[in-house]
Amino acid sequence: MASPIPLRIAVVQFSPKIGQVQVNVARARELCRQLKPRSIDLVCLPEMIMSGYNFQDASAISPFLEHPKKGPTSQFCSELAGRLKCYVFAGYPERLTDEEASLSTEESTSEGGNSRKVGANSAVLYGPNGEWVGHYRKTNLFVTDKSWAKPGTGFATFLLPSPLRTLSFGICNDLNISDSDTWTTEDGPYEIANYALSHNANILVLLNAWLDSGKEEVEDTDWYTLNYWAARLRPLWVNNLAGSNTGEIVEEDNENANGKEMIVVVCNRTGEENGKTFAGSSAIYSMRQGSGRPKLLDMMGRKEEGLRVWNILV
Repeated sequence: MASPIPLRIAVVQFSPKIGQVQVNVARARELCRQLKPRSIDLVCLPEMIMSGYNFQDASAISPFLEHPKKGPTSQFCSELAGRLKCYVFAGYPERLTDEEASLSTEESTSEGGNSRKVGANSAVLYGPNGEWVGHYRKTNLFVTDKSWAKPGTGFATFLLPSPLRTLSFGICNDLNISDSDTWTTEDGPYEIANYALSHNANILVLLNAWLDSGKEEVEDTDWYTLNYWAARLRPLWVNNLAGSNTGEIVEEDNENANGKEMIVVVCNRTGEENGKTFAGSSAIYSMRQGSGRPKLLDMMGRKEEGLRVWNILV
């Protein structure tokens, strides 16, 4: 059996100012300044972190849509990845090509919709030489996205050098199911969890702008949300023996579990925006098949702003 190797992941959590892209880029750059070259393997920034998230419609978000590889989010990620010699993920609102926008509008009209599709809720990945590695479009759109965004066509997996290796990826509401499906605890469907398992992923990354649960508001951590994220990834830790599972996250190992481990990283934003409050609580989990429980390794506070570095053995 191979010896464990270190995996170093950083998440950036803060409250962006909606529509103030350069202010948000400067804030992200300030938070990442403490990272030294070759000290980290992967840096994650949340969904639409440079633009803000809660735009009312296509007209409101249009000034902040970015061209892939050329917009401020891509420029920031390329610069940071090149400086740190690591991989960098960040979410951004992608501008559709004129052809895509025209086709999406025709499709929406033919289906009886009245929303104009001008963009996609996307994420970009840059590599250690500042190079573009790939991108992804959110597949399961949240209600806020549907007023302007075209959905993606499925989740993504990237094959990267060790220690990252096989990394599956989604954005926020991808953790939930598509509109046409009904969901039960036993039967799911658990779309992104099953997708990650089918691709034999070592790591699952979710970039979020997840809303606060509003429960136990005096608590520094949104425990309801942390447990919900873990519950929606049930296939990664479930034990198929009856009565052996619990949805509650734990902070200790199950010594009897010897299934495949998957590291799950959830990078969420915090703050308030147009009357909506976000959950913060960015977290890292170890989910091992057959353990019967998801293991929470660490998390940030629901209102905390900053950079958190996780150094674990995999």
